[in-house]
Amino acid sequence: MKRADAHRKLFSTTIAAWLIVAALGLSGCNPLTDLPSSSAPPATQTIAAAVLNTVAAPEPTLPPQPTAATAPTPTAAPQAIHFAVIGDYGEDNQGEKDVSELVKSWQPDFVITTGDNNYPNGAAETIDLRVGQYYHEFIYPYHGAFGAGADQNRFFPTLGNHDWTTANAQPYLDYFELPGNERYYDFVWGEVHFFALDADSREPDGVSYLSIQARWLQERLAASTSIWNVVYFHQPPYSSGYHGSVDWMRWPFAEWGASAIINGHDHTYERLIIDGLPYFVNGLGGGPIYWFTSAIPGSQAQYSQDYGAMLVSADSQQMVFQFINRSGQVIDTYQIVNSP
Repeated sequence: MKRADAHRKLFSTTIAAWLIVAALGLSGCNPLTDLPSSSAPPATQTIAAAVLNTVAAPEPTLPPQPTAATAPTPTAAPQAIHFAVIGDYGEDNQGEKDVSELVKSWQPDFVITTGDNNYPNGAAETIDLRVGQYYHEFIYPYHGAFGAGADQNRFFPTLGNHDWTTANAQPYLDYFELPGNERYYDFVWGEVHFFALDADSREPDGVSYLSIQARWLQERLAASTSIWNVVYFHQPPYSSGYHGSVDWMRWPFAEWGASAIINGHDHTYERLIIDGLPYFVNGLGGGPIYWFTSAIPGSQAQYSQDYGAMLVSADSQQMVFQFINRSGQVIDTYQIVNSP
């Protein structure tokens, strides 16, 4: 009886084995020869192995491959900007010519000025000769006589006392097309928010820290989302030069959120640190060179031996200010860093 049972089990096992072999044969698969090669694994095995290395799961599920519609778009890192600062330049002389050629050799993104763009009286008859002749490539729209202008405005001046000598500074306002009311305005370029002010006592909206203009600046600085906030205008709050400091422009710039202040009026270069905020006097763009009196507290660098301009570079991490004379000599370098 036991031997008959054993024969029946053997017969059943044999029949089952032959049925499996037959099924594999019908599917075109040979269980003895169709084994995966260790030297060339199928692509699906390679993907699965990669997933297993990063996700500890017994049966990993592969994520769907991104299509053209769902693939992420890489975001370009913000590029550094490079801009030039010229001041008290509008003389139509060799000094202005040399400084303009220096500035153009840097190929800056744009130019800002610290005033006195048109000596001696800010007249309509002289403004193109004093400004357009040397910087028309940066001005848009440009309607002067010295060549083509820019395809977008890259020249952002401020009013100086000589620009105001002609009534209401009208030639200046007619010559340039600037944001806002054109006397004071702001714009953003790269990581920097710029605020151009009018520091002349003839400004209709005032120049005290309680004026309409000052309230505008305070509000615009508070609303700024830029990493850097640069304020620039003509008369300097602090200067060791011939004209000296202009106290009516000692606004609480640091408290309001400014990163740096740039001025002109004194035809010198000076760097000062006042209450932790850097102030620059930059007035060596072409006008007669001045001298220094006694250095005031906070003065850290002084230069008045030759004409020159500032080259400033800014990205999300730092701003670097350099004053370079017309011979290409770097006179002063100052860096501010964006700390978390």
